[in-house]
Amino acid sequence: MSSREDSPVAVRTTGSHPTEAAESTASAGRRAAARLAAERGSRGRIGDARLAAAEPPFPLGIAALVYAVATLLLGYQALGGGFLVNPMSDQYIAGYAFREFGASWLRQTGGFPLWNPYLFGGMPYVAAMHGDIFYPTFVLRMLMPTDAAMTWGFIIHVFLAGLFTYGFLRRVGLSFFPALVGGLAYMVGGNVAGLVSPGHDGKLYIAALLPLVLLFTYRAVRDARFWAYGALALTVTLAVLTPHPQLLQYLLLVCGAWAVFLAFSADATGARLDRRSAVIRLGGALGAVVLGLLGGAIQFAPVFQYAPWSPRAGGKGWEHAISYSMPPEELINTYLPQFSGLLERYTGRNVIHFHSEYIGAAVLVLAGLAFGAGAARRRLTLFWGITLLVAVLWALGGFTPFYHLVYALVPGTKYFRAPSTMLYVVQFATAMLAAIGTERALEGRAGTKYAIGWVVAGLVIAFLATSGALTNLAASVADPRLAPNAEANRGAVMLGGWRSFLAVAATVGVLLGVARGAIRASVAGWALAAIVALDLWSIERLYWRFSAPAAQLYATNPAIEYLSHLAEPGRVATLALQDGLPVAPHDPDLSGDGLMVHRVRQVEGYHGNELGRYQQLYGADTGQPQIVNPAFWRLTNLQFVLTNLAELPLEGATKVLGPVKDAAGSTVFLYRLPGSNPAAWVTPLGVKASDASTLATVLDPRFDAARVALFDSASTVATQPVPQQLPAALDLKVLFRRWDPGHISLELDRPAPAGASLVVSENYYPGWRARVDGRDASIARADYSLIGVPLPTGSRQIELTFDSPVYHTGKTITLVALAVAGLLTLAGLAVDRRRVRG
Repeated sequence: MSSREDSPVAVRTTGSHPTEAAESTASAGRRAAARLAAERGSRGRIGDARLAAAEPPFPLGIAALVYAVATLLLGYQALGGGFLVNPMSDQYIAGYAFREFGASWLRQTGGFPLWNPYLFGGMPYVAAMHGDIFYPTFVLRMLMPTDAAMTWGFIIHVFLAGLFTYGFLRRVGLSFFPALVGGLAYMVGGNVAGLVSPGHDGKLYIAALLPLVLLFTYRAVRDARFWAYGALALTVTLAVLTPHPQLLQYLLLVCGAWAVFLAFSADATGARLDRRSAVIRLGGALGAVVLGLLGGAIQFAPVFQYAPWSPRAGGKGWEHAISYSMPPEELINTYLPQFSGLLERYTGRNVIHFHSEYIGAAVLVLAGLAFGAGAARRRLTLFWGITLLVAVLWALGGFTPFYHLVYALVPGTKYFRAPSTMLYVVQFATAMLAAIGTERALEGRAGTKYAIGWVVAGLVIAFLATSGALTNLAASVADPRLAPNAEANRGAVMLGGWRSFLAVAATVGVLLGVARGAIRASVAGWALAAIVALDLWSIERLYWRFSAPAAQLYATNPAIEYLSHLAEPGRVATLALQDGLPVAPHDPDLSGDGLMVHRVRQVEGYHGNELGRYQQLYGADTGQPQIVNPAFWRLTNLQFVLTNLAELPLEGATKVLGPVKDAAGSTVFLYRLPGSNPAAWVTPLGVKASDASTLATVLDPRFDAARVALFDSASTVATQPVPQQLPAALDLKVLFRRWDPGHISLELDRPAPAGASLVVSENYYPGWRARVDGRDASIARADYSLIGVPLPTGSRQIELTFDSPVYHTGKTITLVALAVAGLLTLAGLAVDRRRVRG
C-alpha cells in the first residue's frame, strides 16, 4: 500500500458506474488536497507532515511483523507442539472429534463425509453442521495433524484480524501508526483474541474477515474498483463457510450500513457521489454479496433442507433468543476485566463465561479522543460511534427494550441466542475510534483537560476497586451459585483496578508528551502501539491455554479398546454422575465426543443441532430422560454404559471391566445392559401411525419393537392394516456385513416372509436409499426416528446408503459462484489497469 494511496487526500471517484473512471481529474485532486490542507492549516497544525515523516519504510511489512510478534506472544507454545484447547473449550469437548473424523474421511476417500453415525443415533454431517467443513482451514488439516491445524487456524486468524484491520484503516485514509494501533486494538482485544478460550473458531474467523469485507466494500463503492466486487463476493463466501450464521448476519449488517454510508456521505475531502452513481454502486455491492452467499451453498443448501428436522425448527422463542445477553454491569469488564471474574472466577448472571470482554484501558483512552476529530474525520467518527452504540445495545440483549426491535425486525433472530456475540463488532468499532484517536494524539491534539479527566477517572475506579465497592457491586448481582467467587475475587479486582490505571497513565503520558513537543510522533507511535499491545496481552494471555497433543488427550484405554472391537454394532451411553468417583473437568470421554475419535457410536454426545425427533426420543426437553428406559435401549441399539460409578444401579447390568483410568484422568467402568438391543431387526408387520401415538408407543416399556414397525403416516411405503392382535416376533437373524458412515450392508439368515419390515437403529433423514437384493426399495421413517424398509417376500440382501442430492446441487452452485467471482476479480483487475493507463 503506497503512501499516496493511503493518504487522507487520495482522490475519490464521482463517476456514474463502477466501470467508469475511478479517479477524478488531477486538478480536482489538487483542489481537494488544497482544501484539506487549508482545513489543517486553519487550526495551526502540521499533523499530516508529522505523520508522513514518522512513517517507516515498507510499512505493510513492518505492520505484518508487529502483528506476527503480537500473535506469537500469545501463541508461542504452538511452536513446541502445544494444542490450543483447554477443558472448557468446545474444541476439546467436541470440535477435535468433528474435524478429525472429517479430515480422516477426506484423506481416505477424497471427499467430505455426509453422515456422522457416532453421535445421537446418527445425523447428517454437512446439514447438521460440524464446524469449518469447507472453510479453507480444512486444507491445513490435510497438511498437518488435526490438532496442529486447529491450533494454527486460531493463530493465523488472530494475525489476519490485525493485518486486515490495518489494510482497511490505511485505505480509509489513516497513516501508519494510527492504522497499526487500530489493528492491535482489534486483534489482541478480548472479543477477538479471547475467543480461543471457549474454542469459538467460527466466531474468530468471522471477526478476522470483517475488516476485509469492509475494505472491499470501500474499494467497490467509494473507489469504483471493478475487481473489488469479485473480491467482495469471494470474501463473503469465506464468511458463509466459517460457518457461523449468527455472526455472519452481524457482519452483513455492518457491511450494509458501511456501504450506504460510503454511497451517500462525503469523503474526507468533501467529495460526494452523485445519487445515480451511489445507487448503481450499492446495487453492485449488493449483487456481490448475493453472489458470495450463493458461494456458500455447499454448506447452507443442506442446512436449509435440515431446518425443519432440527431442534430449532420454527424458532425457540423470546427467552431462548435473549439467553446469554450481556448483563449491563459487565460493561465494566471492558475497562476492568477482573470485575465479574476471569474465567473460572466468574460471578455474573450468565453462570458460564469463558470469553473475554476486555477492550483495553489504553484503547478506551484513545477511542474517546476520536470524538474531538476535525471535519476530515468527523463523519467517520460519527459512523463508528453510532455503530458502537447500536452494537452495545444489541449485545445487552434482553436487558434493554432495544432488543424487542431486533427480535421483531431482523430475520433469523428467533433461531439464535447469545446477543452478546455482537461484542466483536463493539471491539471493531472501538478499534476504529482508537485509530482516529491515535491520529489526533500524534498530531499533538490531545488536550490537557481530556488527559487529566482520564487520570482522575482511572484513580476513582482504582480506589473503588481497592475499597471493595466494586466487589460489593459484583456480589450484589452475582448468580447465587457463584456468590462465593465474588469475595474470592476481591484481591484480583483491586490489583486489576491499578493495572488498568497504569495503562491509562502510560497512555496519557504519551499524549501529553506529544502535545507539548517532548516526544516525536514516531516515538509516540511506537510507544502507543506497545502500550496497547502489552495492556491487552497482559489479560488475553490468560485465555490462551494450551494442552498436550491430541494423541495424549484422546488416548485409548481398555474400555475404549473393548468398544472399538465389538463383533456386532452397539452403542454406548456415557454418564458422569455426581455420586460416582471424581471426574476430570469436561472429560470428553464422559461429557463430550471423545469416543467418536475412536469410532465408537454414542447414544448421545455433545453437539446441539442433532435431529429434533431424536431429541424428543431421548427426552431432551421433557425433563424425563429415557436413558434408564429399556424400550429406549431397544430402539437405539444401546448395549453399554461407560460411567464413573463403581456399581451401576440398573437391574441386569453386568460389569465388563473397570476401574480404568481414561486419558483425562477419570476412573471409569464399562457395563453391559440387559437385552440384546440389536442394531437392526425384522418385524412381521408394518403399519402407519401418527407421530404422537408412535412416540408414546415406542417408549412404553411394554412395547415389543420386534413385533411391529410403526411407519410415518405421511410416508408412501406399503404397509398393512392394524390387526386386532400383533403377530409374534420372527425368529430371523440379521447379519452385519458392513456398518460404515453412510453405508450399511445387511443380510438375513433366511428369506423374509411376506409383509415383513426391516428396522435399522440409525436415524432416518432424506438421503437414505435402500436396495434389496440389488433392486431399489422403498425406505421411510419408522419407530418415530429410525430407518424402516418394507421387505419384498423372499428378500435377503439389504444395502443402505446415504447421499444428499441437495449437497451436490449446493456444491455445483458454489463452484459456479466461485468461478464467476474469480472471473469478476480478474476481469476487474484488467479493466481497472486499462482505465488507469488511459
